[in-house]
Amino acid sequence: MGGVRLLLLSDIHANHTALQAVLNDAEKRRYDQVIHLGDALGYGPHPREVLDALRDLDAVCVLGNHDDMLLQYADGRRETKDSIVSMALMWQLSRLSDRDVAWVRLWRDGIDDPHVGARYRHGTPVSLDDYTDSVPAAREAFGHWQGRLGFVGHTHVPAVYATLNSPVGDWIKAQHFTDGGSYMVPPSTRVILNPGSVGQPRDGNPQASYAVFDTARAHFEVFRVTYDIERAQEAALEAGLPQVLAARLAIGK
Repeated sequence: MGGVRLLLLSDIHANHTALQAVLNDAEKRRYDQVIHLGDALGYGPHPREVLDALRDLDAVCVLGNHDDMLLQYADGRRETKDSIVSMALMWQLSRLSDRDVAWVRLWRDGIDDPHVGARYRHGTPVSLDDYTDSVPAAREAFGHWQGRLGFVGHTHVPAVYATLNSPVGDWIKAQHFTDGGSYMVPPSTRVILNPGSVGQPRDGNPQASYAVFDTARAHFEVFRVTYDIERAQEAALEAGLPQVLAARLAIGK
């Protein structure tokens, strides 16, 4: 099989304004398959529009913790709380159709892709909820997972964690992409790659973040995209969502 170019999206969080800007930008990059690494839902004002877009893209979607919480609310398996997360999810649930919820139910907590030789999961290669957000966290994940290519989201921060086996033990390096950038995966290196968040970046850069991975070249590239943040904020406030969810978009936190 020849190489493919994967469009990597994560943590859209129902921000269709950001997603549309990302998809417009990604058209210039050429891609063969869309992978969504979880949390299409939660926080934002456009749950239906985001699910429609992912469906139209024929995206491979893995379950995120907010997607999972929404299903728990839908099934009465989770008590509603007076929290920002809960308020947003309950509002979104009232906006989604039975068809939408049924589709989210099909998303799996992690997928192994034998063609690419990769694992797609939300938190770490071995967890839905844990964060790959530091060298120690990456070291623990590498210790429980023997794969070579892992794609994750959840942190809202675009990054690479790489490990190289050496005589003195695993040597792990981290690299972040606040302004975008690229990383060539060396042949003998195991990596965990995070494209950052489309809809709610948290690395101090409010621009939407996504990545493209070229399997033939083992090349990972992160792109940051300016979008109409004020429009997204207005939609969140019009929906009656907590003001903090709109405010944080402008500061990338």
